[in-house]
Amino acid sequence: MNEKFSDPERTPLSKDDLAKFKNLHFFEIDSAFQVKAYFLRTPAEAPFKMQTTTNRKPVYVKYGELYFSIKGKDFKLNVFQNQELISDPEYYNYLFLPFTDLTNGETTYSGGRYLDLRIPEGDSIFLNFNKAYNPYCAYNADFSCPIVPAENNLQIAVKAGVKNFN
Repeated sequence: MNEKFSDPERTPLSKDDLAKFKNLHFFEIDSAFQVKAYFLRTPAEAPFKMQTTTNRKPVYVKYGELYFSIKGKDFKLNVFQNQELISDPEYYNYLFLPFTDLTNGETTYSGGRYLDLRIPEGDSIFLNFNKAYNPYCAYNADFSCPIVPAENNLQIAVKAGVKNFN
């Protein structure tokens, strides 16, 4: 990620921020935030326009529900599929997992973070919150980012993945 953010051709950073950029800050890798989740496919969901930080409204479908435990607590998150990406050979099986947690606005971006997943073969999927990343709008207001749906709020501090950008 640091390599991408340092590259003027690929960075989401503004020119001013890029000039000062050294590296992103991450939590220490914590195996407690690497979990196997039960994946429940929800095939009868209707497409909807997801709210973003701008007027853009990409069309998503709730693809499934993920049930898992972290540190003895049980959680559920909804996972989504972008309806535009399913026609792209590189992203046809891409799933989007936006979430908020108790670190938001403290040590992580206030708007939540994301995980990228692939459609699983069976009824389980591996979640690695150490790979949680900030939406581009956390770095530059010129970007339009999906707003995390209210039901994807985790009542735990996910001290894993990328921290706030300073």
